[in-house]
Order: sequence, then structure tokens, then C-alpha cells
Amino acid sequence: MKNTFKFNDIHSFRQRIVVGMFCLFLFFGGTHAQTLRRLASPDGKMALTVSIGKTVTCAITHENTEVLAPSPVSMTLPNGKEWGVNAKLKKSAVKSVHQTISSPLYRKSVINDEYNELTLTFADHYGIVFRAYDRGVAYRFTTTGKEPIEIVHEQVSLHFSKDYTAVAAYVRGEENSPLEKQFFNSFENTYTHVPLSKLSHTRLIFLPMLVELDEGKKLCFTEADLENYPGLYLLHAPDNNTLNGVFAPVPKKTLQGGHNMLQQIVTERENHIAQSSGARHFPWRVFAVSVKDEELLDNDLVYSLAAPSRVEDCSWIQPGKVAWEWWNDWNIDGVDFRAGINNETYRHYIDFASKQGIQYVILDEGWAVNKKADLLQVVPEIDVKGLVEYGQQRNVGIILWAGYWAVDSNMENVFRTYSEMGVKGFKIDFMDRDDRYMVDFYYRCAAMGAKYRMMVDFHGAYKPTGLQRTYPNVINFEGVFGLEQLKWSSPDVDMVGYDVTFPFIRMLAGPVDYTQGAMRNAIRGNYRPVNTEPMSQGTRCRQLAEYVVFESPLNMLCDHPSNYVREEECTRFIAQTPCVWDETVPLESRLGQYIAIARRKGDVWYVGGMTNWEKRTMNIDLGFLGEGQYRLELFRDGINADRAARDYKRETIDLDNGRSLSVHLMPGGGFAGKITKK
Repeated sequence: MKNTFKFNDIHSFRQRIVVGMFCLFLFFGGTHAQTLRRLASPDGKMALTVSIGKTVTCAITHENTEVLAPSPVSMTLPNGKEWGVNAKLKKSAVKSVHQTISSPLYRKSVINDEYNELTLTFADHYGIVFRAYDRGVAYRFTTTGKEPIEIVHEQVSLHFSKDYTAVAAYVRGEENSPLEKQFFNSFENTYTHVPLSKLSHTRLIFLPMLVELDEGKKLCFTEADLENYPGLYLLHAPDNNTLNGVFAPVPKKTLQGGHNMLQQIVTERENHIAQSSGARHFPWRVFAVSVKDEELLDNDLVYSLAAPSRVEDCSWIQPGKVAWEWWNDWNIDGVDFRAGINNETYRHYIDFASKQGIQYVILDEGWAVNKKADLLQVVPEIDVKGLVEYGQQRNVGIILWAGYWAVDSNMENVFRTYSEMGVKGFKIDFMDRDDRYMVDFYYRCAAMGAKYRMMVDFHGAYKPTGLQRTYPNVINFEGVFGLEQLKWSSPDVDMVGYDVTFPFIRMLAGPVDYTQGAMRNAIRGNYRPVNTEPMSQGTRCRQLAEYVVFESPLNMLCDHPSNYVREEECTRFIAQTPCVWDETVPLESRLGQYIAIARRKGDVWYVGGMTNWEKRTMNIDLGFLGEGQYRLELFRDGINADRAARDYKRETIDLDNGRSLSVHLMPGGGFAGKITKK
């Protein structure tokens, strides 16, 4: 009978981490004959050194900057067998790749994919593949074995020779809570900005995370092509500048429970993290490196490293804006019916969306019978088929919210039923795990959605790892501390600071369903949580800027139609701003302080920028426009936006000669603009 991972086994699980750290110490203190392999990026600035001796280690440099000190990589199989320990190299091969990747639902339409690759093949039917790009490095294990295997653990260690500053998001919860509780989380938190030595050694860090290197350079670490394998967390090693990988073991027993009985709660786990059968590739470990902060805003490593699309015809996948009712609590006014979860309210939303050219309306939680985890039981106040038909007559599609277990317990029937009804997709929520079984759910759900031509928006979700490339109908992900948090968060929560931090870190992994668009805006001293009439932190123009700065192919308008109708200029700008782009140009930006981005769709450019709680003047280089005469429609903070955050000014500016723009931003402020040729 196999050993199992139970709640009272947490202590032994942590002991294995400590033993791994001790082995790391022994490696750095010992001497062994070693074989070295080196790999450089196409521009020669990024260098990777692989040492093969008692252990396999990886070190990374960028020019004269150490990115990663020698760090061991290995995999543990049952019976003490280890790949990467006392490794016997059979052969190595190097190749260079220069290609392009079509990316029609991304921040650019084409990616230049250029890298040098080193493949090491070892005895025991395994190998390690390393890639060096101009903007980062990645590695992954592979196996050619034919027999089924179990992976007990993968050693992922990030060792740094200095006490660099880290920018990390912890799993939320108590400081010393058991790992089993930490494995169940929503992957949403603000960032802790401290030296590596000050990181907690009992709280898991979820990816991506960032380390500030010498010379202003940054390392953003994450993973890509996560399939048939658990997601990776990091845990700080006590008294060491090392972060070690931690994985949730495979669930053995689960119970239905959690939010409205829509989740599966793990009660017992196996003693391994994954099973594998036959030849396969394991997930990529990704080290994205920047010289300037803004380079992190246009790093394509995760998308490039993901498996290619498995959907032959993607023409039916239509990104767009979504009129959304949950954040604003269905709280419309000026109508002659009782607003709430009923047909009249949703027809009102559809009429609003149709008039504004908004592509979708979502029916969030409440349309299906509560606590049944059965999406075929609909409350009597809602006629889904009738609303779909009403929307079709007005060129507005319907998307349905769904709890995870309500989908997984009856997946094909649910997708088939609502696809035949004309529903365009599902927003699936409350997975709140990334163990091997939950990762498998993402792929099964994506494939089922593709089969029935339905889009999927994952909420309660771990960070993207490239699934949006493999299944382009996976149109968006949460895994972000989004605007919904301001329905209940205390004034101590700094959403403004978070807004100018996460695009450099979380957004490197992929798009975010941040759910912006608030028309109630508050300066720092005026914000308070109000569930039924929520507000944003920062200025009105900050909300507009987020539609340019944040990447979101399925993009919510979080406020209600009554507020948008009262704000015609802002609503028109939001509704007309594209959701996917042909080109992205990051402008001068600084992590945690300010951010600015230009994006092109066709021959129209959009620019957006935001600051933290410091007012500043941003000088925007418009050199990306090239030759020609242009006109800018600009939304900027009003002169009183530091007192009344809703204050803004819209103006039209001719860009005839100069190719720069100076914009003054109030505390928590922003700007947004649309640039067209004259």
C-alpha cells in the first residue's frame, strides 16, 4: 500500500525541504570533477553555464551581472532514484532557432522567436533542455522512457550570492499555517518588497516573482507549458539567499465543499507530485531578465515557450468588452423595474451593450440554483435561452459564470447544452488550486470549450503558463489582485501602488482579468469599501489608462449602465479601445512608481500611463509614430483631481512636428489617449 500525504505529515514534508537545502550546502562546500557546458543568447549578452558533476547546476549571467548563482536542478523518483544527481552525460547538442510565431489574440500579432538551445542527454532515459534568449533563459526536464513513472519531487533552487531585494506575493493566510492549507488559495495578493533575507520561510510565494539585481537589472521568475504537472511555489530557505521550489502532492481524497459547494477540498494526498507515462516534456522554468524595467512589459518568453495551438480554426474566437453586473451589485437606477438577478435587468444590460458597441454581457453568480453545483438547474427568474436570443437580435453575446465543480462534474453535457443554446463562453471560478489534478482540469476544460466553440475565462485561477497559446479559446485569467478587492478591502490596501507593480511581474505571464472601469473614483483619503456602490482608488483617468496598460482580451466594464450613461465621453473611449493588439511599445516605466505603454491596432495607436500616489509629470516619447501628421484625443487628470478624483479633462492635440508629450498626473493619476493620422 502506498504512503499518503496527510495533514499530520506536514512536518515530514518540511523536513524534506530542509534536507534538500543541506544537500545544496554540501554541494557548494565540496569539490568534484565537473563537466561544463556553456550557452549564450543570440546577442551574446546572456550566458548560461551548466556544471555536471555530483549534481547538475545552472548559473546565469547577463554581461557582467550575476543573475543566478550556481543552483542545482534534479528530479526525485521513487526508491531514491534521482535525475540530475551523479548524472552520466551521454551526449549534448546545440542549435540556433530563428522563427516567428503568429499570435493574433495577444499584445502583438507576430513574435520574433530567436534563441540558442542546449540539449543534454543522460543515461536513465532523461535529459535537460536549456534555452538562451536575449531577454532570458529557460530550462526543462525531458524523458524518453516508456514505463509509467511517478515524480516524488523536483528540485528547483534559486541561489543568489547577494541579499538582493525581492518583490513577492505570498499565499494569503496566517504566517505559520500548514502547507496543506496554503495549497488551497486564490493566487491573489499584493506584493511584499523586502531583501531576500527578510522573506518568510513558512509562507509560500506564488509565481511570478521578481528579484532586483545589480545595475538596475531585474529577474522575473515563473514557469511555462505547465501540463500534467503541479504548479510551482517558492519558499525562502532560512538564513540563506535561496528560494526552493515546493509543489502540492497529488490529491488522493477530496470532498465537495467550499464556496457554495462549488469546490473540491483535498483531505488526503499521495506521496508524489505527478505521474507520467511514456516520453514527455516537463514544464519550463523561466528566468526573464531586463536591463530597463519597461522591458518586462513586452517579454514574450511564456507565450513562446508554450505548446503551439491545438485549435485548428480560431476564427470564431472573438475578444471583446463585457458589460458586467457583479462588481456593481446589479445596482442600476433610473429604471421602472426592480434591479437584480432577473430577465429585466439583463435585457437592460444587453440594450446598453448594444448601444455602446460592447460585444458581451455576463451573467455572474446567481443565475443557477445555489449550492446545487448543477448548471442545468436555473433559477425561475432567469430565461437563459430567451436572453441569448434577445442578445443575438442586438449583436450581443452572453457569457455565463460557473463554479468549478459544477463544470467538472458534468463537463460535456454543460458545454454541449449551452453551446447549442448560443452561449459564447463560461467564466469559471473557484478552482483555487494548482495541483496536478487541477492543472488537468484546465486542459480538459479548454479542450471541451474548443470542441463546442466556447470561450473560457478562468477565475479563482493560478497564473497563466501559456495555455492561451495552446488553446486560444482560453481568453483570459484572473490570478491577480483585481479591482473586485475594493468592494471589501480596508483603506490600508494600496491598490494604486499595486497597479504600477503587477504589470512588470504578473502580466509577464499573460493576460489579467482585473475588471476595471469604475466611474466612482476616490482620492487616497476618501476611499472606503462599499459593497453595493464600490469605488476605485485613484483618478478617473487612471481607470481609462488601465484599458491600454493592462492586457485583457476579454475586458470587463465593472460599473453599471446608469453610471456609464452619465459619463458618455469616458464610456465611449472604454468601449472603443481594442482588447488585442498588433504591436506593443513599452515606454519609460519604473517598477512600483509609474508605467506607460503604447499599443497599435491597425493604423491607430493608443497610449496609457499611471503613477503611484506621487504626482508627477510624464514626458512621453512618441517616436514610435514615425513620419506623418497625427491627432491625439487625450484624457488627463483635471486640475482638481487631487481633491475630486473624478475630475478629468478631454482635449484634442495636433501632433504636427514634435514627437513628445508632456502630461501632468495627480496622485494616483493617469492618462489615456487615442492617436490617429490626420
